[in-house]
Amino acid sequence: MGRFVLRRLLQSVVVLLGVTLVVFLLLQLVPGDPVRVSLGTRFDQQTYDALRERSGLDRPLVVQYLSYVGNALTGDLGVSFRSGQPVTTIVLQRLPATLSLAVTAVLLALLVAFPLGVLSAVRSGSFVDHAARVFSQFGVSVPDFWTGIMGILLFAGVLGWLPPSGYVALTDDPVGWASHVALPAAAVGLVTASILTRFIRSSVLEVLAEDYVRTAEAKGLRPRVVVVRHVLRNALIPVVTVVGVQLASLVGGVIVIEVLFAWPGVGRLTYDAVQARDYPVLQGAVLFVATLFLLMNLLVDVLYARLDPRITLR
Repeated sequence: MGRFVLRRLLQSVVVLLGVTLVVFLLLQLVPGDPVRVSLGTRFDQQTYDALRERSGLDRPLVVQYLSYVGNALTGDLGVSFRSGQPVTTIVLQRLPATLSLAVTAVLLALLVAFPLGVLSAVRSGSFVDHAARVFSQFGVSVPDFWTGIMGILLFAGVLGWLPPSGYVALTDDPVGWASHVALPAAAVGLVTASILTRFIRSSVLEVLAEDYVRTAEAKGLRPRVVVVRHVLRNALIPVVTVVGVQLASLVGGVIVIEVLFAWPGVGRLTYDAVQARDYPVLQGAVLFVATLFLLMNLLVDVLYARLDPRITLR
């Protein structure tokens, strides 16, 4: 296990180097001068040259990239063009908001998808099965921003039960945080629940067709015992992968929802950085998201071995 984790971490470093290179090269193709954008319309040449020198944009591209990678290895991701704050500090300040939204959305999705997917598979062909498949198809087809807008109109505009936007830290006011996170988490969780429902149903159906399940049924075990003891644990293995990928994707992929609900997370930070041509912040946000994605994949592989002793990590 230790050698596997070490090897995966070394591979992750190589992947992150590739991510930094691709992002760095793509940013060079973006038209416009980030220094001019950050300074606005009124500035003198001396201020422009000083900021360009401080940000390292006056050096050759190869030197810029090598310097960025070297500093990133020490935790220094540069300084924001717009605010002058360290990028690492800015991203870490935004990360709790995104993590709280992503984790809440996945938990809501699991609360819906797990019982619905299992019941749909166990009662295949029944009304519950048809309803689950319709729900899954609907959730995948409808974009999350439309669901978010409808939620704002109904629960904030018409009923007045929930705030339409904003953010309250969980540590400051748990009740206020819950009321603010409900709509964006539900909008994101609906799509995630639809995807998970389909995977859980397919996984459970596949396990139900195995010989050991038929043997357990032939022994006279009750259906509930067969499902709980023999089906669910084996059916969860592929589902763990989907949950891990969905969680990692939500951390870096809820930009539209964060903008819609004025949620101050990494997605909103990335959106603002693109608009302001704040390259250091954009590079830092992408690097953080890529790191979390790789760590989540590593965690999924380790959970594989815990759930199924037949799987060996090499």
